[in-house]
Amino acid sequence: MIGVSYGFARYGYGLFEPEIREAFGLSVGASGVIASGAYVGYVIALSAAGLLASRIGPRPLVTAAGVSAAVGMALVITADQPWELLAGLAVAGASSGFAWAPYSDAIAQLVTPARRHALLAAIPSGTAFGIAVAGGLALSGMGTAWRRAWIIFCVVAVVATVYNIWLLRGTKPTSRSEGQAQPGSLRSLLRPGTRTLYSTALSYGVVGAVYWTFSVSAISQAAPANTVVGALFWTLIGIAGISAVGSGWVFAKLGLRRSHSLLLGGLAAATVLLAIAPWSWPAIGVSAIVYGVGFMATSGLLAVWSYRVFPDQPSVGFSATVLFLGIGAIVGPALFGALADAWNLRAALMASAAIAVAALSQRPPITTVHEPFASDGSSRRKSV
Repeated sequence: MIGVSYGFARYGYGLFEPEIREAFGLSVGASGVIASGAYVGYVIALSAAGLLASRIGPRPLVTAAGVSAAVGMALVITADQPWELLAGLAVAGASSGFAWAPYSDAIAQLVTPARRHALLAAIPSGTAFGIAVAGGLALSGMGTAWRRAWIIFCVVAVVATVYNIWLLRGTKPTSRSEGQAQPGSLRSLLRPGTRTLYSTALSYGVVGAVYWTFSVSAISQAAPANTVVGALFWTLIGIAGISAVGSGWVFAKLGLRRSHSLLLGGLAAATVLLAIAPWSWPAIGVSAIVYGVGFMATSGLLAVWSYRVFPDQPSVGFSATVLFLGIGAIVGPALFGALADAWNLRAALMASAAIAVAALSQRPPITTVHEPFASDGSSRRKSV
């Protein structure tokens, strides 16, 4: 479901952005506005998920994610006007707002404590699988016939939705202990430790949305005669990102603070590489690999970090965290798309890399937490 909602419904626009922009006669700035507008559906769905997660449980929200992905992508397939494209992308983008956070509650209910952090870190890597599949479709010749690729996206969304309805049949709404803050209340969401968590999510949203929206365009502008490079680049991001399945093990070894510095630094480096040499195969390849690993693993880091700050309300807390990510994603493409129109895409990418560098200061605090990563399945306490 994460592969469908993120890899297809949310980030699929960036892969086919040059072809879609040409089909609808859009400028880079207008394309950025559409990408930002599409994230509005994501933020609305995310807010709803945060309010409803503890009341209705994970299964209805994940079902809503699958339905919105399928319906939104069907609207994109049939769109003739830019506003129809925007509407379809907004509905499809809502799927990622519904999908991710409920798995925090699902894992808390269905998985033993010793495995929870590892699975929380692994689930975001579903995005990488979706991206790799999307890149493969573009390589198969569907880049110029992008609507056919989106038909396949839509069919997979239906299959994934049916499977998740079956998978999550044992989940239920979470209970609230007496005296515990009302889920979603301001007191609950502004507890100690949230400032740096939200700040990192906001910066990550800006940097990620800019890269996903404009990276293929930057490559296409630098090498317009080679239509395969963008698809290969996208596929490589997905393949590299699959390694994030093991990011929970890395977080256990390095701790969240060092992992945060490594990952945000990697995102900045990947963006700078693409900005300075979008025509160079080695630079494109290294950027794709570093970004694929860094972006997917940072998603896992936010999931684990949020779970530690909100152990009593995992879905509500993570919805708040990802809300800040969504705000960054709304601001990023429109702002940096306008910068690209005024200067160029390379300047916009360099500016977004500066956001990642600035986020290096917003690290997780050093604290002692419950850390169920022991190889024998037992729990231990660890300073991170």
